[in-house]
Amino acid sequence: MLDTFDGVLSRQVLDLALVLFLSFLVGIEREEHKARAAHYVFGGVRTFPLLGLVGYGLARLAGGNVLSLAIGFAVIGGLMGISYWHKVHADGAAGATTEVSGLLTYLIGALVYAEAYWIAVALGVVAVLVLELREGLERLATRLGRDEVVAFTKFLVLAIVILPILPDRSFTRFEINPYRTWLVIVAVSGLSYASYALQKWLKERGGVLVTALLGGAYSSTATTVVLARQAKDGALPRLYVGSMLAASGVMYLRIILLVLLFDVPLARALAPWFCALALVAIGAGVPLALLRGAAARGEAPTVRAATNPLELRPAFLFGAAFLVVIVLTRLAIQYVGRAGLYGLAAMTGLSDVDPFVLGLAQSGHREAVHVAAAAIVIAAAANNVAKGVYARAFGGKRTGGLALVLLGLLAVAGLVPLAWL
Repeated sequence: MLDTFDGVLSRQVLDLALVLFLSFLVGIEREEHKARAAHYVFGGVRTFPLLGLVGYGLARLAGGNVLSLAIGFAVIGGLMGISYWHKVHADGAAGATTEVSGLLTYLIGALVYAEAYWIAVALGVVAVLVLELREGLERLATRLGRDEVVAFTKFLVLAIVILPILPDRSFTRFEINPYRTWLVIVAVSGLSYASYALQKWLKERGGVLVTALLGGAYSSTATTVVLARQAKDGALPRLYVGSMLAASGVMYLRIILLVLLFDVPLARALAPWFCALALVAIGAGVPLALLRGAAARGEAPTVRAATNPLELRPAFLFGAAFLVVIVLTRLAIQYVGRAGLYGLAAMTGLSDVDPFVLGLAQSGHREAVHVAAAAIVIAAAANNVAKGVYARAFGGKRTGGLALVLLGLLAVAGLVPLAWL
């Protein structure tokens, strides 16, 4: 009996400590805000821990009864409403961030009683980060236009609502899996959007080299074309060519990350070679671009993706391309064998390697891992050749010629792993 009492007491002490810790985090941040504010601000380092304790105490007294907790939430909400009303009358431009933080702190106490520790900690830490990064988030909101926010919201709805209800099984003799197909679209678009958002965040501060590196994570082919068109007048050829080379290096890292999400053995086979190729391309491209120091500081125009990758049309087009490549891959393996797969790899590499690469990652090893890895190596090398041709076509004789030579050499180096695969 005594042992049981000690166990319960120990848990209650730990619960109270966690509630106080998380509430203090929020309270300390709000106390700093209160010290900077020139108008009335509700609560601080003492009030928020008390709100957390009220939530925990009420949850314990009510035994976790939802109705009792809802009544307590309504009472706290009423107090927050009175505080907000007073603040608005004191300063017409006042926000409700502190009052919402008070309600969240109350919920953290109730969640700790319910043993939802991970959720309680996550809410507390995220709340502090959101409150502390207010200025940065506001700057980001001004850089992202309304259309981009709407596209992001639509994509979240589609990913959260549609993805869970899609059947996770294969259809037709080509083994088309709706769930995994949509998961590929979400993964590729999410990674591309991360690069896109960083470019929007940096805006004019990044310069050609930095935004080209980010563009490589979005699409090294599109980045190369944009850079070549900007460099057509012949100015600063080393800056643009070095940036193209570095963007192609980032492509290898992007491929490894995407394959890792769906096929760990295949990613393990590619990782040493592609990391080495990325190091070579970035290690050669960055110094070449920095040879003209003034240009690298951003005096030249920046490169930015023109299309939000979370817009529905690009996402569905990628999904259609992915399905077509899966069908072609299955047919090549079935009727032509390894040579047909390698030929398809070379052809798909002339445009976008992602559908082919992810199609192989989704194949379930119908072909040996080393065969799939070799096909991806060929596709990446062909893509570098294509980028060299695009650079020569759009970038003029001086810049385009140098880019064609260096990207061609990278393509040759990219075929070296075939001797061991």
